[in-house]
Amino acid sequence: MKVKVENIKGLNKDLKVLIDKETMNSYMDERYEEIKGTVNIKGFRPGKVPKEVLKRQFGKAVFGEVLDKVLKETSSKALQENKIKPAGQPKLDLKTYGEDKELEYVLSVTELPKVDVKSIESIKFDQYSVKIDNSETDKRIKEIAKNQPSFKDASPETKAKEGDLVALDYKATVDGNEFKGSEGKNTQLTLGKDLFLKGFDKQLIGVKKDDEKIVEAILPENFPEKELVNKKAKFVCKILNVKNPEEVKIDDNFAKNLGAKDLNDLKTLISKQINDEYKNSLDQLSKNQILKEIEKIKVNEIPGNLIDEEVKILSQGMDEQEAKKNKVKFTETAKTRIKTGLILNEFGEQNKIQVTEQEIQAEVQKQLRMMPGQEKMMMDFYQKNPSAVASLRGTVYEEKILNLIKEKAKPNKKEITKVEAEKILKEAHNHDHNHDHDKDHKKKETKKKAETKTNEKKKPSKKASKSKPVIKKVSKK
Repeated sequence: MKVKVENIKGLNKDLKVLIDKETMNSYMDERYEEIKGTVNIKGFRPGKVPKEVLKRQFGKAVFGEVLDKVLKETSSKALQENKIKPAGQPKLDLKTYGEDKELEYVLSVTELPKVDVKSIESIKFDQYSVKIDNSETDKRIKEIAKNQPSFKDASPETKAKEGDLVALDYKATVDGNEFKGSEGKNTQLTLGKDLFLKGFDKQLIGVKKDDEKIVEAILPENFPEKELVNKKAKFVCKILNVKNPEEVKIDDNFAKNLGAKDLNDLKTLISKQINDEYKNSLDQLSKNQILKEIEKIKVNEIPGNLIDEEVKILSQGMDEQEAKKNKVKFTETAKTRIKTGLILNEFGEQNKIQVTEQEIQAEVQKQLRMMPGQEKMMMDFYQKNPSAVASLRGTVYEEKILNLIKEKAKPNKKEITKVEAEKILKEAHNHDHNHDHDKDHKKKETKKKAETKTNEKKKPSKKASKSKPVIKKVSKK
């Protein structure tokens, strides 16, 4: 194979590839040997069919297979040997081809630009750690205790009030008739929470132990007996007990009931929990700072075809007039996304960052946890959509790159209080909100709205270097 590289303009190159006739014939002979033992031709034993017979019957089909194989192998090899990483799919123009002929073609490619990532290690960003004082921990523990109330028996003459726990037996009827599920034993209700039937527990305010009380309530939309939905039911209630809430004693026993060793251990766990709640959000701010700094790194030229593709993505859902109006803004956004992706990808490749199947599965599980109650539906989605899993691979890849940059770069370490953390996060949220509001306001000026995510970073991709050539045209010589 002979390859001649010609620089056309900027990142655009032509690779002129020549495969001599002898090499092409050897590929053909190899394929004939493969099929010789698999075909049945009258008058010949399997494996004994002469090549000339095979050529007469299968020559065109075999050549088509061989041509496709040679183009794939040699085009990929030509790019690798010349250390060219294509930005998008190369285009292939056949010049000379045919049985018992040399193969000549031109591979037109837009090359990914060379990116210098040495400056990444000098990037500065804020790295926060949140100091949680004892008062914050104690406050959180008190909130937990408040949501896990304890009750003590009230005196028989005590009337139930909001917040009290009432235990009761009941029998219910609709239009005088009992129904499935119409009887309940030792049903316990915290008055005021309205967790049984709407308005039910309010009618129990004022009852005492051993009282009988008739309560009326409407059966809900999700009631199992469909014919009774929205029907008024009459409940004859026998009050078994009334309990008053009492303050939960925060001690070692309380801590053990929550899974801690003792109260000190619980405080340590709660402190870490509060810290983690802020850490994830603050870490994301740090990564956003890194991405902003990466945007400042110079890249001499951005491939025009990648810009065009990204602009198309940003313009999805828009009519022609709206897309034209936003073209300049989208072009700048596309350049930023692509540049960031190129830099991150180059840094990832230089540091040999890989994504394992275990990491992808862990990301899938993470996504499932974010959709409680819909886990099965989401799992089916990922199983049926390999592209969605591939997207998760890009997410994990980018995350690993950013984490490595955080390790290698120069952080401004800042220890802040919980109040300061909340202020920083609020300011960041308001900034993002205002940015999105301005973007949405501009979209409302148009007749048709479109959802665009101009503030997102493009995930680096490795697909470009493995792109399959597309046959542009065929011209015989």
